[in-house]
Amino acid sequence: MSAPLTAGLARTGRKSLPEPSRRLVGAALEHLRDGRFQRSLSFVVAATSVVSGLEVGYEHYKGSYSNPVMYSPVILSGILAAGGAAGVCRRRAAQTFLRVASVVSLVDGVIGLGFHIRGVARKPGGWRLPVTNIVMGPPIFAPLLFGTSAYLGLIASYLRREEDHPIAGPGRRESQTADDGQTSDWRVEINQGRFQKHLCVITIAWAFFSGFEALYSHYKSNFRYKAQWTPVLLAPVLMAAAAGAILSRRVAKKLLPAASVLALADGATGFYYHARGVVRRPGGIKKLAYNILYGPPIFAPLLFAACGFLGLLASLLRREDK
Repeated sequence: MSAPLTAGLARTGRKSLPEPSRRLVGAALEHLRDGRFQRSLSFVVAATSVVSGLEVGYEHYKGSYSNPVMYSPVILSGILAAGGAAGVCRRRAAQTFLRVASVVSLVDGVIGLGFHIRGVARKPGGWRLPVTNIVMGPPIFAPLLFGTSAYLGLIASYLRREEDHPIAGPGRRESQTADDGQTSDWRVEINQGRFQKHLCVITIAWAFFSGFEALYSHYKSNFRYKAQWTPVLLAPVLMAAAAGAILSRRVAKKLLPAASVLALADGATGFYYHARGVVRRPGGIKKLAYNILYGPPIFAPLLFAACGFLGLLASLLRREDK
């Protein structure tokens, strides 16, 4: 492992983990740096697509599915989950089914953004009352956040399988074609695990969207709990760390993983608080479906945790040639 971060993690593992776990951690880090984690990322896509589908499903249920297009992300999340599951089993499915499902889902997210912007504009006062209508209207960046799984699916479709041979040679930076025969530079870089800067850019964008969603969502409850400030404050920290990682390898190795772990932990903590808020509503778990619908959005904090996952993954990858 040539990178100091990976080597540091390996040294920590040798000191604190038993032998079988050390080998497992070392192999996992090597696979990440070689771009050999298609199965693993496909599994993540399948799992996160189910969660995203449930979240958008009940959010659109509140709107009574007044527009038929509101069914599209619910249907596509199921298709994307199936594509992720298929990608775990077969290389060809990852390169075809998962790739197509991911692209279609990303396009649907952009279209959804347009509908949400239109929904804000159609509220009384339109964009002349931006704060009120953004807070009370449809969650403006939610369609893009629900595209996280689709983005990961697209990346997974260009990765190599865990069982593929590792990249050989000094620095493992030689040019070679992707497994599916593509010769485009960016596809080869993804195929070899060299897309750190690219993933940092995505982390910046997703952290901004997620932090903005947390800001106006918690503003509705007047920031009743101090913990509601944490995603709002951590989002710019993660953005700054990811921006610094684009310019500096040192920041990518040290500050970005620290900020990403904080975002992951905060998202997990937020999920606990939202779940607790659902259970504490009248009827509790006896009226679970009703309380999930009208309580705090139970899966929303996991979208912020996904930003931390993107940043942490970026910190473990290799940098592009240019």
